[in-house]
Amino acid sequence: MKAISTGTNAIVSKKDSIYANWSKEQLIRRITELENANKPHSEKFQHIEDNKKRKISQEEVTRSKAKKAPKKFDFSKHNTRFIALRFAYLGWNYNGLAVQKEFTPLPTVEGTILEAMNKCKLVPSMVLQDYKFSRCGRTDKGVSAMNQVISLEVRSNLTDEEQRDPTNDSREIPYVHVLNQLLPDDIRISAVCLRPPPNFDARFSCVHRHYKYIFNGKNLNIEKMSKAASYFVGERDFRNFCKLDGSKQITNFKRTIISSKILPLSETFYCFDLIGSAFLWHQVRCMMAILFLVGQSLEVPEIVLRLTDIEKTPQRPVYEMANDIPLLLYDCKFPEMDWQEPTVDDYKAIKFTTATEALTLHYELKAAVCNIFKDVLPTANTNNFSKTIINLGDGRGKVVGSYVKLEDRSVMEPVEVVNAKYSKKKNNKNK
Repeated sequence: MKAISTGTNAIVSKKDSIYANWSKEQLIRRITELENANKPHSEKFQHIEDNKKRKISQEEVTRSKAKKAPKKFDFSKHNTRFIALRFAYLGWNYNGLAVQKEFTPLPTVEGTILEAMNKCKLVPSMVLQDYKFSRCGRTDKGVSAMNQVISLEVRSNLTDEEQRDPTNDSREIPYVHVLNQLLPDDIRISAVCLRPPPNFDARFSCVHRHYKYIFNGKNLNIEKMSKAASYFVGERDFRNFCKLDGSKQITNFKRTIISSKILPLSETFYCFDLIGSAFLWHQVRCMMAILFLVGQSLEVPEIVLRLTDIEKTPQRPVYEMANDIPLLLYDCKFPEMDWQEPTVDDYKAIKFTTATEALTLHYELKAAVCNIFKDVLPTANTNNFSKTIINLGDGRGKVVGSYVKLEDRSVMEPVEVVNAKYSKKKNNKNK
């Protein structure tokens, strides 16, 4: 083979190359042979590389195992104290106040608060019995509250003796600030009572509960509603104004209403303002449903007297409850307590006030957009609408062909039957 030398490199001319006259198929075959000849060598190096990676991976696992697991927080090394917390929440994003044993499609307000407490090590678990937990007034799915109260035992920075001296309060855990940092904007802790009265219980120490139900007064006779509302005042049997719960085996449905009024909020909106010592399940929504029927002149105001007279109406007529969204637990009245609220000049207090204002603006903007949405759409002519729409407080109502008076409707099962059915079911389950 003739070579042309160029310095230290020897380049074989294309003419003298043995591949110059090879066909495409011959060249491909030769390349394949060379690749196959090289394969064992490549696989050997790949095997070495894989072993190196495997060794590194095993070393990482070993180092990871060697790392100490996070040290578990030992509650026994910390003191505790019994406190009361006052808080507010918007209920439409939650499955009610009370934490549930079963799965719920939405989180509960209590569950959200207790998860935050557990996260920052204020309580040792999600088990309410572990820290003397009590709630004031249980609210249902969709219902809001402005001054709800819970009492419980939480971790403290102070000894028992130091807790009794108010001068040490500045050294205590800032419960309100800590929790508000972890909670969503629609749940706000507003105050803490570091020294509740002796034997305080958020449920049993409550003197009375104050509810408000907001509604649009359009096409409603407010005067008739006010007259009907006045008939609720006093001690009355409210079995026809609640949802029966066999699991509680309630036999006494008498409750005392202190005040019951229809109050104006603006030119358009009113509220059913209600104060009572205690309430039954769904009682306020049932009361409001009857007031709507009176406001629409479908029932007379005296229907309230008939429904609270158990001799005349021993069983509840079938009717729809008012919607949950407009209902709020406005206040819970307790004996004199020292509530500590965040100071106005506190940076954190200002920060969370701003967050609440932003949330309010968020809903105002949505309402403004909805109003524009309504204005651009054609308006239905309700004058030719022959059916009755029963007002339920949700803006939609229930359409019925012709209204049937409450006294002419079918009735629910009596209390005794509901309680007996539940007891029988429970006994069969335990066998």
